[in-house]
Amino acid sequence: MLEKNKNFQKFFSDARFPYKKERLPVKKFLLFSYTDGMKYILFTGGGSAGHVVPNLALMREIRYSHRVAYMGTGGIEKRLVTEEGFPFFEVDCPKLYRSLTPKNLTIPFALHRAKREALAVIGRERPDLVFSKGGFASYPAVWAAHKCGIPVLTHESDLSAGLCTRLIAKKCTYVLTSFPETAQRFKNGKYVGSPIRRDVLSGERTRARKKYSFTEAPVLLVLGGGSGSRALNDAVRKNLDVLLPRLQILHLCGKGNLLENPPEGYVQREFERDMGSAYACADVVLSRAGSNTVFELLALKKPAVLVPLAHASRGDQVENALYFQRRGLVRVLEEGALDGLSEEVFAALEDEHLRAALAAASFSSATERILGIIRGG
Repeated sequence: MLEKNKNFQKFFSDARFPYKKERLPVKKFLLFSYTDGMKYILFTGGGSAGHVVPNLALMREIRYSHRVAYMGTGGIEKRLVTEEGFPFFEVDCPKLYRSLTPKNLTIPFALHRAKREALAVIGRERPDLVFSKGGFASYPAVWAAHKCGIPVLTHESDLSAGLCTRLIAKKCTYVLTSFPETAQRFKNGKYVGSPIRRDVLSGERTRARKKYSFTEAPVLLVLGGGSGSRALNDAVRKNLDVLLPRLQILHLCGKGNLLENPPEGYVQREFERDMGSAYACADVVLSRAGSNTVFELLALKKPAVLVPLAHASRGDQVENALYFQRRGLVRVLEEGALDGLSEEVFAALEDEHLRAALAAASFSSATERILGIIRGG
């Protein structure tokens, strides 16, 4: 028993845990109290919220049956993971810029340092499995795990696999995918679908409408991604005079993007933790085309107009949007055509063919399927 207590204390002292031990809330302490003998899963992934949020969906489900921790950079993944009280190991991994810039010349040196840091953590922690959600922040953890002979699983959200997934695929037991076509491109590919947070699927319409003080008039939900979208924000606000007579609007606009003196019927939030309520109150959605968001919309059968990010991107959002447009499950509006935003939103709201296609489609969360593979890995 004394030896077990020493191991438990060492776990907390080694991890870069977001709370000082003497101030650790009782609720957070109980999350990780009974870890001796449990299977230890180290999650990794980051660079954008799209690489972190699906990991959190999985971590929440197994935190009482498994010892769980996370490795990533000091970016958005650190904030999101530590806010939930999970142990976090920070490794400063460099990002590849998709343009000619002197910053890319420093990558080999920074990556070597990141790999050494990750190897030190993996060698000390010795997790039973590393689960990667991709993004540049995940590479050091996967590399170190493979070096130490620790099994690795990765999950690719997009139709076209990202650079990190292509680099680490051979180091993984399986490359799990959201799209069946993506799995076919890897010898170890395995189609499972997209993990979706339980709370996203559990919103209640009446309570949600009351929360935002909405009437029974239709509601447009506007999503600009993890940090908001200036293009969508500007286009929506330019069209308020046309949209508000027919719709109420819940606009998740990103930090620092709130409009002063908003008109009646227009509710804005920098971000929303209660996405279940945000989705539940919506009759139609205007959104970027990140894979995780699109699969949430399809699982909830929400008519949507997708405006894929075309620039400062490898084109994954365009591919995702067109894939589902060809199947009649979404409407797509190019960013350069945002002057027609209001007409496209009204068309989606009244599109009976779109509603019928959504009703007939079958999309569900892959969380339990992925957890089954993790537990057996």
